[in-house]
Amino acid sequence: MPTKPMYSFDFSYLSLPKSFYSLTKPSEFPNLENVIFNKQVAKQLDLSNSYQDLISLITNKKYYQKAYAQAYAGHQFGHFTNLGDGRAIMLGELFTKDKERFDIQIKGGGRTIYSRGGDGKATLKAMLREYLISEAMHYLNIPTSRSLATLKSVQAVQRTTPQEGGLLVRVMHSHIRVGTFEYASHISSKEDLMALTDYTINRLFPEIKDDQNPPLSLLKEVMRKQMKLVANWMRVGFIHGVMNTDNTSISGEAFDYGPCAFMNIYNPKTVYSSIDRNGRYAFGNQPAVLKWNMSRFAEALLPIIHSNKEESLKLAQSVIDDFDALWEMVYYQTMLKKIGIDSNDKALYSLVDDLLEIMKSNKLDYTNTFISLSESIASNISISTDTVLNEWHKRWKSIIDDTSSPQKAIQLMKVKNPLVIPRNHTVENVLEKAEQGNLNPFQKLLEMLSSPYEQQKGMEEYSKPPSQDFEAHYHTFCGT
Repeated sequence: MPTKPMYSFDFSYLSLPKSFYSLTKPSEFPNLENVIFNKQVAKQLDLSNSYQDLISLITNKKYYQKAYAQAYAGHQFGHFTNLGDGRAIMLGELFTKDKERFDIQIKGGGRTIYSRGGDGKATLKAMLREYLISEAMHYLNIPTSRSLATLKSVQAVQRTTPQEGGLLVRVMHSHIRVGTFEYASHISSKEDLMALTDYTINRLFPEIKDDQNPPLSLLKEVMRKQMKLVANWMRVGFIHGVMNTDNTSISGEAFDYGPCAFMNIYNPKTVYSSIDRNGRYAFGNQPAVLKWNMSRFAEALLPIIHSNKEESLKLAQSVIDDFDALWEMVYYQTMLKKIGIDSNDKALYSLVDDLLEIMKSNKLDYTNTFISLSESIASNISISTDTVLNEWHKRWKSIIDDTSSPQKAIQLMKVKNPLVIPRNHTVENVLEKAEQGNLNPFQKLLEMLSSPYEQQKGMEEYSKPPSQDFEAHYHTFCGT
């Protein structure tokens, strides 16, 4: 069956007022080389399996009459900033056979009017990192952007030192963010905000377009999706690292994998990001930050929730006031399943809290502790020399026996607890070797991460936590 041309894009986003975008062509990239091409994503989008077609698309400017960079604002570390795609260019939108619409975007494509003095380029290492983490998140069953390809440019990128340049082709249901709405509300106009809201609802939430108050329904839907997303982050020990409102998607997908990392030893204060000096986006702070971000989203929607300002504020606040109770339900339901209990009984919430406190006190590895619990259900052997943990273990097993069965608990835990995650030291190791021209370790790790809930040959190598010295000094960076 012939595939549709790589360049048969739709451009529904361009139906929005011109303030939301700027038509932009990528920089010249002669002699682009393929580093890794995602045939699975290409198949999903009904595209050619040849990376050469993709390179031809990027290097042939006749396809760029409608390519654009998006305008948006956002609160970065709590401070409002006017932003926009400083190094990302949207090629357009493609449909799957099931009529799903996806954005196709180049990261590292060069300067746009939003670059604010930057070069708009990206390093190969940062783009390979995003490819790896986004694919890992997909296979962890977490809503995420996907990566179609990472390409290498012969042009060096100047950072602290010259580095190899790279481009990422990113696929996402939508790149509309909370920051897009903040831009419309605070910098553009009420009419533009209404146009953006109508477009977003029609594209992502058509089921609410006939609701009595669609903007208010949109706030509820986005909050619900983001809660599920962040609860899944907590489930696997993921720390986004830069949970600004411009990185909070309306579609409920995780994206922009710069200073992100996966936690090793459990501690809610864990921070890896080099720019998060005060721990604003620490692992345990992510729910509170999400509530803060949703409050900014609510503020952005105030002009169109109701014509009366006081009534609008009252309606929006009623949604935000529900956050804590809803988050508690979503979070504990997620975490109880992680310990094999398919229930949302509040009486069991302390079981989760007590375990996490024991893990923190004993400096236990987050991922491997849950694996050990799963393996211990059918055994009466103590899992630790720690008396408090063993007492918790007896209590937990008793609850499972009373409410379910060990077999059901094991099956549930198998699909909620990954056996392997992108360990920070392993990620850095394979990226360093990829920079040196050896992609085999990267490919091997990617293969391992594509089946994170299944036993695989050689998995032990990827399940080991890093050394204490590595963990104490490890930092991640935004990749710009």
